Amino acid sequence: MNIKIISVGKLKEKYLVQGINEYVKRLGAYAKIELVEVADEKAPENLSDLEMLQVKEKEAERILAKIKEQEYVFALVINGTNPTSEAFAKQIDQLGIRGKSQLVFVIGGSLGLSDSVLKRSNTQISFGKMTYPHQLMRLILVEQVYRAFRINRGEPYHK
Repeated sequence: MNIKIISVGKLKEKYLVQGINEYVKRLGAYAKIELVEVADEKAPENLSDLEMLQVKEKEAERILAKIKEQEYVFALVINGTNPTSEAFAKQIDQLGIRGKSQLVFVIGGSLGLSDSVLKRSNTQISFGKMTYPHQLMRLILVEQVYRAFRINRGEPYHK
């Protein structure tokens, strides 16, 4: 299986980079992992609704340029479905059985994802109603993907 994680913004925090690298290394036994960063659009604090939309659309252009037609896309959004780890693992397993072996996960920037990215996504998932920094979300996501593969293989880990 091929898994691509597209994230808006550059990850600078060393401890997050180390954690992500550890899970990417572990995932190597199960899947090919590609981490893709696209530039975030610089934006001042107090944006109008129109300016927010413009920022998200510029980021969307960069995101969509990295997605191929045949890839199955998960958009991470706060209002998406909120699966358990087991349900998430089953979904990944079922996609593989159905021949969907190229999965893409998209993590937006601080303003979230544009409608154009949401329309391109096949599934919208959430990791809860709380808001996480998008940089931290990368670590949470790679851990959950790793956990999913362990669950699907019946290997110990997910307690």
